[in-house]
Amino acid sequence: MTPAELEAFLEREFPQIYLDGRIWHVEETGPMRARMRLDYHPRNLRPGGTLSGPSMMTLADLALYVAVLAQIGPVPLAVTTSLSFNFLRKPAEAALLAECRLLKLGRRLAVGEVTVFSEGAADPVCHATGTYSIPDRRPDPSP
Repeated sequence: MTPAELEAFLEREFPQIYLDGRIWHVEETGPMRARMRLDYHPRNLRPGGTLSGPSMMTLADLALYVAVLAQIGPVPLAVTTSLSFNFLRKPAEAALLAECRLLKLGRRLAVGEVTVFSEGAADPVCHATGTYSIPDRRPDPSP
């Protein structure tokens, strides 16, 4: 799926992520990878002037989902089965970029890693690994 197809899919299947505007963007997809952006918005701040962990976690999970769908097509019921996060440094008050790379894409499971950066910074602010369960896509043999 292309970035435009993925954004249309997300808007159709998960309209709730856009309730406060379009701050989530699929920037790029490719073989076994995807890149997403979360625009800076003050609602994602937490005390201390840093972007919240839940914002980074959502971006990482969404980037992994997008990377999987970019390879297998629009499968709404592909679901997260595990996610692990390492918060590495305080993110700047800036947009966040997530680079996802799939490490394995099987028939039933996809495993990937996501590195999150503050826009304009070279050092990552978060690293995540995760697994997605891919539902059986064979036709139902029952009449």
